[in-house]
Amino acid sequence: MRRLWLLFAQTVTVCLGILFIVATLRPEWLHGVPGASKPASQPEQPVAPIAAAQPPQWSLADAVARATPSVVNVYTRKHVNVPLLPLPADPELERLFREVPGFSRRKESTNLGSGVIVRPDGYILTNYHVIEAADSIEVALSDGRETRAKLVGADPESDLAVLKIDLPELHPIAFNDRKPARTGDIVLAIGNPFGVGQTTTMGIVSAVGRNRLGINIYENFIQTDAAINPGNSGGALIDASGRLVGINTAIYSETGGSLGIGFAIPAQAAQNILAQIIETGSVTRGWLGIEPQDITADLAKAFGLKQDHGVIIAGVLRNGPAWAAGVRVGDIVREIDGAEVYDSIGFLNQIAPLKPGQAARVTLLRNGKPVQLDIKVGTRPPIRRP
Repeated sequence: MRRLWLLFAQTVTVCLGILFIVATLRPEWLHGVPGASKPASQPEQPVAPIAAAQPPQWSLADAVARATPSVVNVYTRKHVNVPLLPLPADPELERLFREVPGFSRRKESTNLGSGVIVRPDGYILTNYHVIEAADSIEVALSDGRETRAKLVGADPESDLAVLKIDLPELHPIAFNDRKPARTGDIVLAIGNPFGVGQTTTMGIVSAVGRNRLGINIYENFIQTDAAINPGNSGGALIDASGRLVGINTAIYSETGGSLGIGFAIPAQAAQNILAQIIETGSVTRGWLGIEPQDITADLAKAFGLKQDHGVIIAGVLRNGPAWAAGVRVGDIVREIDGAEVYDSIGFLNQIAPLKPGQAARVTLLRNGKPVQLDIKVGTRPPIRRP
């Protein structure tokens, strides 16, 4: 009996050892064995069906789909005089040569850009430089329709123009009226770069309030790194919800291609200009008839100023509004209607919204003493272009 018990114990020990080795090295051999389990280090995982496509977690497709029907391609044609011989460098000689019969020939020139439908009755915002001096303007919609457009009015000082088309079932874009663009906001630029067709690019707002770029007289640009190229001018800069943030206007480039520095006119400013052009055909801005100059550190020291904000009057138009109120060269403007003046660009932007005929109270320094003058605002004369 004792011998049988020892034989049984040895047999059980050997079987347990074999089971341990198999469970460790070849666990798949035990799948069909009742009660066998997988090692704790390799738990069974549910297998997802391969055919089930996973939706994207984050996309701007809805914003693009809302905005693209509102963005149009703008094609213009105009005739220009092309000289048959090289022109002299002297401006006066160049002007005389241009007037010589047979020195030049007329040639048709085409230009392309973009525009944004802003009202259901067919009004379109675009850049003035896109349609400047155009003999004909054609608009192509994203749904394939094409039509001629009529120029309603333009504002060269802000580089904006308003067109009108007569087509049914238009899709105007929604303006971003909630808040102005902020640095870091995600934006999309939609337009027709290089004529390849409607294209969308993405970036962020790189900066706001850009000025002193020499592009327009009144500059308050949104800077973005969303790719903007020739042909994007007049197109839409939208936010992540598809609302209009700005009108794409210019790029900084030494090669003609995008370097990630593009500029757009804020939608709020474009909306104000749009309303004026539709109502009157032009834009009216306040005007005082003065030439402001920034106060540098040297000028502040020379005038004995403790602060360098404000502007110095470098010129006053004789018999203009400021002249009539008593403003003179050398005066230093500190405030206008209670708002501080910081520099010449800001000063012009403070004057522009003033209504002609109303009085503007200007606080200035004259010989170190504060003076307040009430100036009757005039209407800014239109720019004379050659």
